[in-house]
Amino acid sequence: MNLDYDPELVKFREDVRSYFERDYPKDILDKVARGASLTTPEVRKAEMALGAKGWLASAWPAEYGGPGWSIEEQYIFDDELERAGAPTVTPMGVVYVGPVVYTFGTDEQKAQWLPGIADGSVGWAQGYSEPGAGSDLASLQFSAVRDGDEYILNGTKIWTSAANHADWIFLLTRTSQEAKKQMGITFICAQLDQPGVTVKPIISIDGKYHLSQVDFVDVRVPVANRIGEEGKGWTYSQYLLGNERTSYARIGGKRSQLASIRAIASQIPTGGNQRLIDDRAFAARLSAAEMRVDALEITTLRVLCSVKDGGSPGNEASILKIMATETAQEITGLFCVAAGEHGMRKFADSVSPAWTGKAAFAAPGVATYLGTRAQSIYGGTNEIQRNIIAKHVLGL
Repeated sequence: MNLDYDPELVKFREDVRSYFERDYPKDILDKVARGASLTTPEVRKAEMALGAKGWLASAWPAEYGGPGWSIEEQYIFDDELERAGAPTVTPMGVVYVGPVVYTFGTDEQKAQWLPGIADGSVGWAQGYSEPGAGSDLASLQFSAVRDGDEYILNGTKIWTSAANHADWIFLLTRTSQEAKKQMGITFICAQLDQPGVTVKPIISIDGKYHLSQVDFVDVRVPVANRIGEEGKGWTYSQYLLGNERTSYARIGGKRSQLASIRAIASQIPTGGNQRLIDDRAFAARLSAAEMRVDALEITTLRVLCSVKDGGSPGNEASILKIMATETAQEITGLFCVAAGEHGMRKFADSVSPAWTGKAAFAAPGVATYLGTRAQSIYGGTNEIQRNIIAKHVLGL
């Protein structure tokens, strides 16, 4: 594999990096660096800044409001966004439902939904998991009953990311009971701000509110909000999940975290003239994590090169999902090691003061670690991903 970049791509990277350094909202970068959660207006501000450049929907064709970038340009943009410390683009609109709309939707649906997704002015949430249907998503029972030109929606969606910032939600609903549970599932979009919809916060272990339970009681939506054919929602959901699982790579962010950990470990004393970075076991874990990121990057490039025709990544995306989530957990675990070492040193120095270093990294680092524990669960558990690889990639 030739990993050298074309000179034009080098120039493209320089332009993107310059934008994040000079023009991207500094208050957003500062708040993210502190590990603080963004408010809904701040999320809109961050995404509309990219939308104003035409960069928010970075993977979209130009005909639908995207920049029409090559797969290499998309990769570089994502890498630089992560490197700059900008908040990850909320994927529910631009990565998930947007491509479903422009691939399977009607012209009216494209005109209604794509502009607001592409410019960042409209937020979306994903309504897939239910209290009794998580990894076994095909068991969902959220109902959509046809009544003339409307569907009546009833049921509960849970672990719903970004519902607290969303205007719309796309839902997998059951419109009929078929012998094969993947059948009879329909893809429907609904506004969250309407009678019968209740969004309940779920505070996660990292202390943040980014998940919700969303209840629907006799909510009416037009049949025109259905994407594609009734009963074919499972097909559209699998197209969407290929894009979702590929989006977890976030190479630039992982490299930035590793650089931060290395800098932190170079400052924390462990006794005598030694620093944490000199500890062989810690240094070995750090080096192994760096190699895992290298392997993840090469694997990501290979998968992306296989979808240059603009299609969705196939079942191979499950490989990336496993690699990306486990690597993220390993990297953030190193923050906890550093925080623990700092804590022990601080306790020792309380008896005989020798070091007064501050651990500003500890709280956000540990919170990030706690947050990444969920990565191997959402988007389809890593156990399910291994089944997909065995059956559909290796043919076992």
